[in-house]
Amino acid sequence: MVLNLRVMAPNRMVWNSEAWEIVSSTNSGQIGILSNHAPLLTALDMGVLKIRHDGQWSAMAPMGGFAMIENNQVTILVNEAERATEIDPDEALRAFQMAQAESAKAKGKKRVIEANLTFKRAKARLEASNAT
Repeated sequence: MVLNLRVMAPNRMVWNSEAWEIVSSTNSGQIGILSNHAPLLTALDMGVLKIRHDGQWSAMAPMGGFAMIENNQVTILVNEAERATEIDPDEALRAFQMAQAESAKAKGKKRVIEANLTFKRAKARLEASNAT
């Protein structure tokens, strides 16, 4: 049996197709979703969303959001997301290295939080670009 997956951002439909398997980062760890999964509503973390379809894997980098699973329908609402094919791996590596350096030297509570968020975003984009 197959899952119907929709990944929606405020400005576009990122994914709207069937999938055999989905692996996503949640606030409490990774979750694997197969057909006939129990109903679930969960918060998503920045990370890599992996989708198995047509015998191959695709990846994207969602920037947080929510996933609802019910009756083989998976709806994911994200703040922002990029498919791995939309990410330049060299640019993602440069952004990751810059974010890592900024995170290491950040001072003050607000700046540390901002630097950590930038680092998580850069890490998710880099991992997604390398996942394909």
